[in-house]
Amino acid sequence: MDMTDSQRIAAPREVVWAGLNDPEVLKQCIPGCQEIEKVSDTEMTAKVTLKIGPVKATFNGKVTLSDLDPPNGYVISGEGAGGAAGHAKGSATVSLEAVEGEGGAEETILTYDVKAQVGGKIAQLGGRLIDATAKKLAGEFFTKFGEVVAPPPPEEEGEPISGESGEDAPKKGWFGGMFGKKKDAKAAE
Repeated sequence: MDMTDSQRIAAPREVVWAGLNDPEVLKQCIPGCQEIEKVSDTEMTAKVTLKIGPVKATFNGKVTLSDLDPPNGYVISGEGAGGAAGHAKGSATVSLEAVEGEGGAEETILTYDVKAQVGGKIAQLGGRLIDATAKKLAGEFFTKFGEVVAPPPPEEEGEPISGESGEDAPKKGWFGGMFGKKKDAKAAE
């Protein structure tokens, strides 16, 4: 399986680099990650539970970082065993490019090129299912990673247009209105 993509992350390159090397950040972002431990500056171990089609397995893996070029990128290689479900190994070349975002804030373009191989029951599922699952997991990782490393947007001042918020705000649309009416009726009883 080969997969190449890039993601724009609303954080400076140095912050993105630090996040990619922080086990706590990675644990929050890797779908199904149960534990991750930094063994050295270039090695980590992880335990991840994944469901690929009908096969669910817990993988125990080892990850090694090489070709380190802080904060520009590295090569991350890993392999994991999921018991009877199979095994996986692969590597990804990761590069970070600083770019100017909205309002002149520094943002980062993270580009990755993954090459992976799977074996066992997982390999029998077929390339399309494996590729689709890999793309879905990558999307989940980068969405969460962007939320964790990017600074929160500044709160906008001012009142909501209706002047009401939270529980007092009117429900919008017919679906929300149905539930709002039931809630109001129960409150009146």
